Amino acid sequence: MAVRVVNGTGIFRCCGVSPPVTALRCCVHQHKSVHFHSSTRYSMARRLHCRLISFLHGVVGIRRYSAQSLVEVFVEELESLRKRGSVRASNKLELKSSEELVQNKLGKQVLEKGLLLEFRKDPERVLLAVAQKPDGKKNWMVSDQNGVMTSIKPQQITFIVPGIKSFDHTEISNFVQKAQDNLDPALLEFAWIELLEKNKSVTVEELAEMIFGSAEPLESYSAHLLLSKDDIYFTALVSKGSYSVYGPRPAVQVEELTRRKGAKEAAEKELEEFVNLLKSARDMPLHAKPPKSTWRSEEKNQKKIESLQAYAIDDCRNEDEKKTAGMILKAMGLAKTAAAAVNLLIDIGYFPVHVNLDLLKLNIRTDYPEEILAAAESLLSESPDLDEVDRKDLTHLKVYAIDVDEADELDDALSATRLQDGRIKVWIHVADPTRLVQPGSIIDKEAMKRGTSVFLPTVTYPMFPEKLAMEGMSLKQGECCKAVTVSVVLHSDGGIAEYSVENSIIKPTYMLTYESATELLHLNLEEEAELRLLSEAATLRLQWRRGQGAIDTSTLETRIKVTNPDDPEPLIRLYVENQAEPAMRLVSEMMILCGEVMATFGSYNNIALPYRGQPQSNIDTSAFDHLPEGPVRSSAIVRIMRAAEMDFRKPTRHGVLGLPGYVQFTSPIRRYMDLLAHYQVKAFLRGDSPPFSAGQLEGMASVVNMNIRVVRRLSSSSLRYWIIEYLRRQPKEKRFSALVLRFIKDRVAAILLMEVGLQASAWVSVGVQVGDEVKVQVEEAHPRDDVLSFKEKVALTDTEA
Repeated sequence: MAVRVVNGTGIFRCCGVSPPVTALRCCVHQHKSVHFHSSTRYSMARRLHCRLISFLHGVVGIRRYSAQSLVEVFVEELESLRKRGSVRASNKLELKSSEELVQNKLGKQVLEKGLLLEFRKDPERVLLAVAQKPDGKKNWMVSDQNGVMTSIKPQQITFIVPGIKSFDHTEISNFVQKAQDNLDPALLEFAWIELLEKNKSVTVEELAEMIFGSAEPLESYSAHLLLSKDDIYFTALVSKGSYSVYGPRPAVQVEELTRRKGAKEAAEKELEEFVNLLKSARDMPLHAKPPKSTWRSEEKNQKKIESLQAYAIDDCRNEDEKKTAGMILKAMGLAKTAAAAVNLLIDIGYFPVHVNLDLLKLNIRTDYPEEILAAAESLLSESPDLDEVDRKDLTHLKVYAIDVDEADELDDALSATRLQDGRIKVWIHVADPTRLVQPGSIIDKEAMKRGTSVFLPTVTYPMFPEKLAMEGMSLKQGECCKAVTVSVVLHSDGGIAEYSVENSIIKPTYMLTYESATELLHLNLEEEAELRLLSEAATLRLQWRRGQGAIDTSTLETRIKVTNPDDPEPLIRLYVENQAEPAMRLVSEMMILCGEVMATFGSYNNIALPYRGQPQSNIDTSAFDHLPEGPVRSSAIVRIMRAAEMDFRKPTRHGVLGLPGYVQFTSPIRRYMDLLAHYQVKAFLRGDSPPFSAGQLEGMASVVNMNIRVVRRLSSSSLRYWIIEYLRRQPKEKRFSALVLRFIKDRVAAILLMEVGLQASAWVSVGVQVGDEVKVQVEEAHPRDDVLSFKEKVALTDTEA
């Protein structure tokens, strides 16, 4: 605390913002003795003045006294004033001044040339200016502290400095600086204590007289600045134009506001420290950026980084999260947008460059709780096989498991032989996870919540814990595996002659990729006669189904595998698979055959199953005969097809597949609806009642299908992101072959990129028809913004070349 001299008089001034009184360290400046100016109305210094005089004359034997002693008296009295103010903490403040008295304090000052006034330039700024001349009926031209002439409205004026008639606008800056030098919020606390005790209101001039000992223009403006910046001690009781009367807030309210202010200042400091951490991390090289775990090591930082992440994926749980993220972005000088938050999190190393935002947005289950992992371990070590005595030994069969090269778990495999009568018999072997997992168990419930395994270009999230799926359920080459086998004898036309469903033991002979299986078929090796039989059976089945009205919707399918996806430039491997290729057609036809058998088996034995149907069975494909066969025709037909439907009591016709009924059964490790079918069928094979009624299946299916739709959305968006990233990396001059599928509008066509398997759109030249092949180049490719555009590259004629 220091003694400040104002107009020749002294007043004690606190060095900081109201620290605890007992903690104040004080000194005296400029005068050997201390004098207090007291206004004629009420001076908060009067009581202190009397105490000091009493102290100086009342201490016996002391002729010399120190400044420290004087200050101790001052502190003692100030603490006393504070305590008296606190006594009223529980009492509601009732100002004795009536509304009429308050109104009497409000002066009506007419605006005229030369007055010094404060006006609001914009929501963030107030400026001092000198009135120059009227501008119309109500507005005034003023010259502000920056020397700018501007026209202002009366409602923009926030204060007219009293006591000035003709102010030189060149002196405004000097005046402002002097006023700023006078500001000390602690002065308001002293005044508040005095006015609260006397239950009085105050004008700006009266406050200036009270705390500065003068109501001169400079002191009055200083008092105005203190009040305008104050949000603790005083409140405006009445305002009339630019003139206001203020009253002290009740002690309880001041205490609460002080607490809030302290909390706000602490939060602002915490935010500043966090922003500094962000800036530091942003400026670090990639290899030196802090790991993700660092941002979560402290609770205060964890909440902020989580708010920023929630903002980035448009998933703020409440307004506080949204506000926190907005403040962080503003402090970083960034726009308050999700894209800005994403880029910031990438810049600090919290997100990888190719972060999958949809994976975060859709809240996909990626990890397993410890209790689930423990239960899975228990199943692997302790579960008996309830169907062991009923399993048929089929280990003598040559078994082909055909899947993509990076498949983690294998659900199905195939065998075939030719019977003596010339007919073909095929076996579809399906993994048997229900020998381990029981309906309603903790593992089953977790699988139902997931609904399906999630296959992304960067990662796979299995429906079952990985170890359980791989070691306990998946089919393995050269090992005895427990399965459910569907055997079928085909008529010569491809129809089903005989079938059986039974528990089995098999020993897979080959694990083939689609590419290697296709190659073996082309080689036509004598020792792989069984594989050729499977291909022959698939051809018969396709012909039979077409005879039943099946619609061929085979097209190109894109698959991408990304290695080291957290790297800024990960390795991208792109595969385009033609669903009409021999190996893919073989597997597809055998899976469809299994689905037909299971629907027939379920219907014959009255088993509630998830029967799939496609009601649009009367599509007139002849209307599309003018289109080229293949992707062009398939694309046109698919656009008019309706979604599949389910019935849980009886089979319904699947028009697109050309089947009287269909049940998905071949992927119980990957799809929960297939697992439900296994539960029902396995119970029947044991002679037990199926665990679920048709109504229960329907209820479970609604939950599972909802999750499946979310996963499909994620898989689709992830695949598209990496296709666009793949195209972004291609040389600008590279040309791609594209098939024109249809015209969208004018010359804008839907195209299929043959080398990529992606449908897109591009403007094509006049003369190009549906089914034609054109060459296109990538014009724009921005995976984060899902922007991809092409332009046709017309081949040069010989003359042009």
